[in-house]
Parts: sequence; C-alpha cells; structure tokens
Amino acid sequence: MVWAGTAPYEAARALKEGRARYIVNSFAVAWATERSQMVGGPGESHAQELFKQNLEVPFGWFPQPVYFGTTESQLGEIAVACRRHANLTPGAVMHDRPLSLQQYLDSPTIVDPFRKEDCCLISDGGAAYVMTTVERARDLDRPYVEVAGVGVGNSATGVHWAEQADFTSTPQVFAAPGAFAMAGLTPADVDVLTVYDPFTIVGMMQIEDIGFCQKGEVGSFVEGGSLHFDGGALPYNTHGGLLSHAYVLGIAHVVEVVRQLRHEAAAQVPDARVGVYGGYTGPQASTLVLRKP
Repeated sequence: MVWAGTAPYEAARALKEGRARYIVNSFAVAWATERSQMVGGPGESHAQELFKQNLEVPFGWFPQPVYFGTTESQLGEIAVACRRHANLTPGAVMHDRPLSLQQYLDSPTIVDPFRKEDCCLISDGGAAYVMTTVERARDLDRPYVEVAGVGVGNSATGVHWAEQADFTSTPQVFAAPGAFAMAGLTPADVDVLTVYDPFTIVGMMQIEDIGFCQKGEVGSFVEGGSLHFDGGALPYNTHGGLLSHAYVLGIAHVVEVVRQLRHEAAAQVPDARVGVYGGYTGPQASTLVLRKP
C-alpha cells in the first residue's frame, strides 16, 4: 500500500537527523490462516460503507474499479505477465501454476469483465528491508540501493473509488511527478516497475497515471508482451505482484525492486538500474523511485 512507498522517506529523515543508525521496515499478514474468521477478505470494509453497500455491491462490485473501454485480452496481459513472473519466483504462491492468455480468456467471469485471475490473492506472508546512510552502506558486504525520490498524492474527496471526482485516475497523478522531480529522472528512465495491484485494472491505471503512456492508451501499451521481464518495454511486477506472488500489501514489491537493482531477482531484468514502486489505497498513492548507484 501507500506506506511501503513512504516508509523509506521517514527512515531517511531519522537517519539524517541522527535518531537512528540502522532501521528495519517489516510487515507480515496471516490472512490465509485467518480466512475462516474473515467475510470477504480485505474487501469487507468496502461492503460495510453505506454508499458502496447500497449502490455498488448489489451490482457485483466489491472494491474493484471498472475502467470502461479496456478489452478482456488487455486485462489478461496483466494477469499473464504476473503469473509468468511468479512461476519464475520460488517464493510466489502461484509458482507452479502457469497461465496463458487463452487459459485466462477461457476462465469464467466473476463480475463482468473480471475473472478470478484479475483479482489478488489472500495469503500469509511477509518481508523486510534494512535502511542506513549511504556512507555506512558503502562499507557493507552486499550492494546497496539508493532512495532517489518519494512522492505522495491525495485525492480531494471520498474514501472509496466511486466517490472520487475523477474516477478514471488514481492519486498517482499527484504522487509521481514529485517523486521523479526529486530523483531528477523521468518515467523513460525506469527499467522495472512494481505497483500495488489488487486487480488487473488498478495496475493498468497506475501505469498511465505514473506517466508511462498517455491517458486512455494503456490497453494497447500492455499488449504483445510489453510487461515481461525479458524484453518488454516496461518489466512489470517481476515477482508476480498481489495477483500471483502474495498479498502482503506492498512490501514485497519494494523488496523485488531492490533485488532487481542488485541483479539478484529470479526474473531478472537485464542491466536494471532504476526501479519504481507505486503504492495505492483508494484516496492516496505513493511513488518510490530507487536507483542503483
């Protein structure tokens, strides 16, 4: 989520001010284990909100947004890329479950146009990373990755998707420009992208809103293997994301970017030097730009 992208900024402030020397950021969930106690998973909070309860849930929408004009095959490109990357990542929940575009299209819809492959997993899992100053990191045995830029964006009104004034955009339109300006980089410099992806469509919308293509063009942008780690124009969620790796919110996405820039990833992007994580939670988004020194 958003905090996975903003935590490095808070840590950097503490390090700069001398309040800490080394900081561990960790997060874990046991949602699969606790599933018997959950009704509807993390989306339960959406169904409890009266606006959604009366105007969305009766029509099949739970927390997912719908972006009209996107084709089923284009949604499938997201799901297939994530599954392929998860199949190459030993720790992924869907490590041994291949998915072709035809298999995706043959899968029944849950709520038009979404299939189960468009929706995130419910899983146990966790991740952690350590932060320190560049000066200390230079003396460590493992290669380090720099935090180059951080941005946060907030929508003006509303908690849930349908309550946003511009419901075809995510708050990445506010978060990403500041992060890239801080880093002195542009989307064209990015070698690998991970985003919080509870649904295929949320990933697609963030690809647009972070600036990798024009608004309304993401469908054609993701076609033809563009998101795959080995030759795609924008290697995307190279560990499998929430759709196929694990639903541990956003921390695994950040760890994946670090692994990519260290050249230690399972689905390694050749010569990756700049990576971005896009965090999202309805009315707020974060953009984290990481760089290999």
